[in-house]
Amino acid sequence: MSLDLKNKTVLITGASSGIGRAAAYDFAKQGCRLILTARRVERLEAMKKEIGERYSVDVLPFKLDVQDKLGVKEAFKSLPEAWQAIDVLVNNAGLALSSHKMQEAELEDWDVMVDTNIKGLLYVTHAVLKGMVARNSGHIINISSVAGSEHYLGGNVYSMTKHAVKAISASLRIDLLGSAIRVSDIAPGAVHTEFSEVRWNDKKRSDDFYAGFQPLKAEDISDAAVYCATRPLHVDVSEMKIFPTAQASCNHLHKSGVKPASLFD
Repeated sequence: MSLDLKNKTVLITGASSGIGRAAAYDFAKQGCRLILTARRVERLEAMKKEIGERYSVDVLPFKLDVQDKLGVKEAFKSLPEAWQAIDVLVNNAGLALSSHKMQEAELEDWDVMVDTNIKGLLYVTHAVLKGMVARNSGHIINISSVAGSEHYLGGNVYSMTKHAVKAISASLRIDLLGSAIRVSDIAPGAVHTEFSEVRWNDKKRSDDFYAGFQPLKAEDISDAAVYCATRPLHVDVSEMKIFPTAQASCNHLHKSGVKPASLFD
């Protein structure tokens, strides 16, 4: 029997686009109250209006850069009392910058990926976790990547950050053993969002990459997050890897009329 999430409070990072945006709508369908965070707060305000009208749920948007340790700390300290008991955290904020080989990479790109994908996830998790422990309830859902268990040409530091997310999820599950708090790691394969456009800063290259096969949609991953959150409380979906049917690994993707090849050939 599915767990009823009605009136539960769900916090989603990176909620202004892609998987985070899709998760906001899918959790709203469940009757959840939403805390939506991102750097592009104007998008969140528009979502608040639309979600509120469509699903009649409360939405609290606020601007947050997960890389900013002090900013994260202050943001959570200043949450209105009615919003402080967070039931589900969806750690979605993350990015890749370039697919250069390590010897050709820009160090600044590495800093942003590490600060967002690892440190940002840790800052937000730490801010939410103490309340969950005090209440002995909650669910942390980390959006990682299939790159967190594999390797590919040009993946280097991005892949490293997602390996770290996988390790954080597993370690946190051990640290919380004996509590009622659940931890899930969802690892998507090729999903058609703004991800590749941000990575390459090139919309045409991104569009060309997704041509010739049916990639995953953001809603496929948000649906998986809702599935994890709605399992009975004695069930923890600890890991979930999701590929499009046309993808077999980080290095194998079948495009129509093209022989199976490495993703970055």
